[in-house]
Amino acid sequence: MASSDTKSGLTDTRQARADGNQQTGGLEAGLDALENVATTRTPFSVTFRAKILPPLVATGVVLLIWQALITFNIVTDPTRLPSPGDVAAEFKDSWLKGKLLGYIWTSVERGLLGFLLALAIGTPLGLVVARVKFVRAAIGPVLSGLQSLPSVAWVPPAVLWLGLNNSMMYAVILLGAVPSIANGLVSGIDQVPPLFLRAGRTMGATGWKGAWHIVLPASLPGYLAGLKQGWAFSWRSLMAAEIIASSPDLGIGLGALLENGRNASSMPMIFEAIFLILFVGIAVDLLIFSPVERRVLRSRGLMVKS
Repeated sequence: MASSDTKSGLTDTRQARADGNQQTGGLEAGLDALENVATTRTPFSVTFRAKILPPLVATGVVLLIWQALITFNIVTDPTRLPSPGDVAAEFKDSWLKGKLLGYIWTSVERGLLGFLLALAIGTPLGLVVARVKFVRAAIGPVLSGLQSLPSVAWVPPAVLWLGLNNSMMYAVILLGAVPSIANGLVSGIDQVPPLFLRAGRTMGATGWKGAWHIVLPASLPGYLAGLKQGWAFSWRSLMAAEIIASSPDLGIGLGALLENGRNASSMPMIFEAIFLILFVGIAVDLLIFSPVERRVLRSRGLMVKS
């Protein structure tokens, strides 16, 4: 009787182990399947339909509506709304004269250099504000106030302080972008779990070593959001400076092109400048910030690879 019970117990134990192994195997297979899904590249046709086609369709719809307003005489004054053909002719004229790329590069060069300077200043400033309580209490509200101040307000004093030159342009960019980058880093650091900091201190990562190896990597998503906002402020600040403080010595950037169109009462030129400003802003986001953001989110398991 006892022997029979023992055999039954051993059988149940083996069965339980077999079931457990089967469940574990199923779990491992499921995890492997998820990993395979995450690492499989999405076909270009799917990417095209999901990400490329929708904005192309939206652009086509806008152009059709725009042309319809002209064709059906809903808007008859070309000084108020030029036709798409007139704007295309303005683009063609700038290209044939060899000026189109010059307009773009003059502004892009200033914008990127100013943003890099703002990055070099805003990153250590944000780190100090986030980690030193006295500094945070002293200048934290000032940074928030500067972030809400329109960048165009800095153009007149910058012109009086530095004159009509590139230094004035960079000063306006810095005053517009540094607060956003610093506040973005502060926000990212505030969201770092305290457990990470304690683990870093346990392993000897204190001071600047802890900031570099623990705090900055952990706060990267919030920091990237601050960088994107900082670029937006840099670009907007530069356009405001180029529009208000235009000078032949500064060259013709996109903001100056917009102001030249206003002075010449040329709506095609104004639309050309607006489209180029939008194009540069969107291109920088798609080519620089979006890939970096996707990579950071994927590394934290927050986005499925595609």
